[in-house]
Amino acid sequence: MTGNMGVEGTAAPPPAGARAEQAGRDGEGVAFGDQRPAGSHSPRVPAPPGEPPTETAAAAATSGSELIEAFGGVRGMVDMTVPGLVFVVVYTVTQNLTLSAASAFGLTVLLGLVRVFRRETLRHAFGGVLGVGIGAFVASRSGEAQDFYLPGMIYGVVLGVVYAVSNLVRWPLIGVLLGPVLGENFTWRTRNPGRMRAYTLATWVWVALFAVRAAILFPMYWSGNVTMLGVARVALGVPPWLVAIYLTWLLLSRAPAPIKDEPRDGAEAGGERPGG
Repeated sequence: MTGNMGVEGTAAPPPAGARAEQAGRDGEGVAFGDQRPAGSHSPRVPAPPGEPPTETAAAAATSGSELIEAFGGVRGMVDMTVPGLVFVVVYTVTQNLTLSAASAFGLTVLLGLVRVFRRETLRHAFGGVLGVGIGAFVASRSGEAQDFYLPGMIYGVVLGVVYAVSNLVRWPLIGVLLGPVLGENFTWRTRNPGRMRAYTLATWVWVALFAVRAAILFPMYWSGNVTMLGVARVALGVPPWLVAIYLTWLLLSRAPAPIKDEPRDGAEAGGERPGG
């Protein structure tokens, strides 16, 4: 997200190219996270009527690891989960709001410093520090521990609305985010209707994720049960996020391959840009 080691006495496996061709004849799909070696020759996938021709079976699927990295990677999952978990554990044990908020914020800053030391991107670390800092500030001002989670919950609702609106105006946000990462920029919108449909469906998947989170978390917030709210916030973090990534991968793996954004006839092939 390794090749199989041979067993002594068994026949040697066929070359990579032969395996890919046999997979095409047998109708095998591309596994989640599959990244085939360079030089393997996968069969061409015929395009449905009205669709642009796809490249290969391997190229037709975006790997799961690419999607996870595009949405923050493993470190992003840590930054997203651990501070909230620390807050609810410390508060449950001590019932001290100031200590709980300070512990969560201090840990977030520490994770950010680790990223600086390792020369990693600070985008998610900065977002984590800002989010936890705002939550700690709101909770300390109100004196209500559950308010620590309120800014993040409101942010999730706003994201859900933004994702939904992006679909309604035919600029699905998943395509806007992933197109440049996958090298296709916005060719999916003007030259690849199959991928346009896939990005639209994938964006609705994320809208559903944000809606389910809100439907579960806000009643718990209004009940004032901080421990239950904190546990639910952690449980509704990484696991549903991974499900949404898997469903996004599944939709894209069944869509036509990306059309790379390359110069064509002296002009850029990317076509439109958002707002253009």
